[in-house]
Amino acid sequence: KSLVVVHFWAPWAPQCAQMNDVMAELAKEHPQVSFVKLEAEAVPEVSEKYEISSVPTFLFFKNSQKVDRLDGAHAPELTKKVQRHASSGSFPPSGNEHPKEDLNLRLKKLTHAAPCMLFMKGTPQEPRCGFSKQMVEILNKHNIQFSSFDIFSDEEVRQGLKTYSSWPTYPQLYVSGELVGGLDIIKELEASEELDTICPKAPKLEERLKVLTNKASVMLFMKGNKQEAKCGFSKQILEILNSTGVEYETFDILEDEEVRQGLKAYSNWPTYPQLYVKGELVGGLDIVKELKENGELMPILKGEN
Repeated sequence: KSLVVVHFWAPWAPQCAQMNDVMAELAKEHPQVSFVKLEAEAVPEVSEKYEISSVPTFLFFKNSQKVDRLDGAHAPELTKKVQRHASSGSFPPSGNEHPKEDLNLRLKKLTHAAPCMLFMKGTPQEPRCGFSKQMVEILNKHNIQFSSFDIFSDEEVRQGLKTYSSWPTYPQLYVSGELVGGLDIIKELEASEELDTICPKAPKLEERLKVLTNKASVMLFMKGNKQEAKCGFSKQILEILNSTGVEYETFDILEDEEVRQGLKAYSNWPTYPQLYVKGELVGGLDIVKELKENGELMPILKGEN
């Protein structure tokens, strides 16, 4: 009746060795839990049965039934899952945390989380299967704006979505909450040139910068944000703006390399911070200092000048 955690590992993978160390520590903390290591490639029939497609993968069993899984070397997540399952008696905790009727509601929210949602193995930056990698490449090639969900991060979603959408494999692409299909269908849509009409396009950089500079009537593009400036010039300009009492919004250029480089060309201004009023560039720190000394800053910020 106690919890059994099975680590499917491979001797050639350094991340497996790290997770073995984590498991050894967890074994000391949870003497009632059994930790087992299985070399995935040495037991192919077991690996196949439990869909082990990458290492490390951890399966959690109670009463000889699989109650959870974790794909990848996520030490904090493993610790969390072990603690949760070890303390929850002999029932799968998912039953307590998410009543089953809530799963459909959750899946509906997830499939509607963005106009175009990709459920995949891994992330767009680091796909963890060939099909997911190909899907991301096609979407990027067509400049399609999409959000993604890593099904390895949530076993409940991974299994539930197959039933919800009557589609047994991954990746799965949704537009406006409706399933479009998997990789083969996306390839067909690409070949017939229908893909561009179905999926929302990412805005071109110039359009995006126009929207961002007009996001608030006073917009400051800086290193850091209102709470924490990450360079001396940005800190000084914040102090000046705060002293005026005028409301303003900030954008952290360190968070978005495309905006950081693109705005220099868009505004023909090579440095940061940059201050905009109603979408028009006012200037950088030196100009803002001058305007303040001349008494011209307030009328400009209020849009009077």
